[in-house]
Amino acid sequence: MSGENERWFERARRRIPGGVNSPVRAYKAVGGTPPFIARGFGSHIWDVEGREYVDYVGSWGPLLLGHAHSEIVEAVKRAAEGGTSFGAPTVVEVDLAELICELVPSIEVVRLVNSGTEACMSAIRLARGATGREKIIKFVGCYHGHADSFLIEAGSGAATFGTPSSPGVTEGTARDTLNARYNDLASVDALLDANDGNVAAIIVEPVAGNMGCVPPVDGFLAGLRERCDRHGALLIFDEVMTGFRVALGGAQERFGIRPDLTTLGKVIGGGLPMAAYGGRADIMRHVAPDGPVYQAGTLSGNPIAVAAGKAMLGILKANPAIYEELERTGARLEKGTRDTLADAGITAMPQRVGAMHCLYFTPDPVKDWDSAEKSNTRRFNRYFQSMLASGIYLAPSQFEAGFVSTAHTDDDIDRTVEAMRRALAESRNEDAG
Repeated sequence: MSGENERWFERARRRIPGGVNSPVRAYKAVGGTPPFIARGFGSHIWDVEGREYVDYVGSWGPLLLGHAHSEIVEAVKRAAEGGTSFGAPTVVEVDLAELICELVPSIEVVRLVNSGTEACMSAIRLARGATGREKIIKFVGCYHGHADSFLIEAGSGAATFGTPSSPGVTEGTARDTLNARYNDLASVDALLDANDGNVAAIIVEPVAGNMGCVPPVDGFLAGLRERCDRHGALLIFDEVMTGFRVALGGAQERFGIRPDLTTLGKVIGGGLPMAAYGGRADIMRHVAPDGPVYQAGTLSGNPIAVAAGKAMLGILKANPAIYEELERTGARLEKGTRDTLADAGITAMPQRVGAMHCLYFTPDPVKDWDSAEKSNTRRFNRYFQSMLASGIYLAPSQFEAGFVSTAHTDDDIDRTVEAMRRALAESRNEDAG
């Protein structure tokens, strides 16, 4: 990468930490200079040098209908013409709240916020306030935003207290976060038994999308539901990534599990910054001003973001066949990947749930962080750079999910598979050399 991208990156690094406003964008994991994106349309994006890419990042998940969808763009224009922010109630907020509750039956009452981090942070505060308990259980490898309570890694075993994984997170905060292993109910049991009566909630990505794409094994989510009921804890589904992406009603619809609270983001903003948390009415009524659990935001329910989200969800509600098309496109990419790996004689592990996918450079299925971590990241990095050079824009990390949209065509998939053939052949030759 050279020219305009490098010049912009140098300018950015002088004024922005690492030159980026979110760490993974800096390409530290894969090396090189990130392309600076100038525009996007459909399934394609263009950088400041005019290079075109087939985009499988999709702004990290929200662009289920692709870039610059005409109905969403028009909704944003109309909203902006009426005013960009009021800090006061608007009719469209009510419309969107009603639509969310209609499409996600476990959500009876919902609060709009501005980011997935804010939604998850608010949900665990609410869980603690509603139950009168202090501790939460999360899973190693699941990401719920950068609030202090979530930036905790597991200790030497699943039943130990966490330790901070970022400077600035206090030991006191870490002690209230317990870490279990994803897809491992025994590790959950150990934590619940050791902290009986003091666990407010279990928070989980029902499909883990921040260690690649890791589906729940049979019985895992149902087991969490049963254990929460037995121990008086709340079950929180972090559907910031899976909400409205893996099914119209999210992962909870796809897997048939009803959580107590749900966090949403990405898709519900139609590409603009917006998120939400919601759930059972008796729990949500603890939120101020109905109850004592405080949470607020000046820009919550921003009229432009709400207009985009309402347009997005309206399209999805009116066109349920969208999810059949996403499954078909995702399956076509998965099949092309598997066939290409077989032809190249390379052992790797494609994993997919609906419109989410990941290719791990490891011979074994990935079911948790420990198995994800065994991936050959050097091979992934070579693969990533080759795909980028071929005009295929992937997430710049082995441990991030990729996304297809309704804008991805069969030609896009075929072009991607052909680039994959070249990338894997190069990787094999380098290994042989």
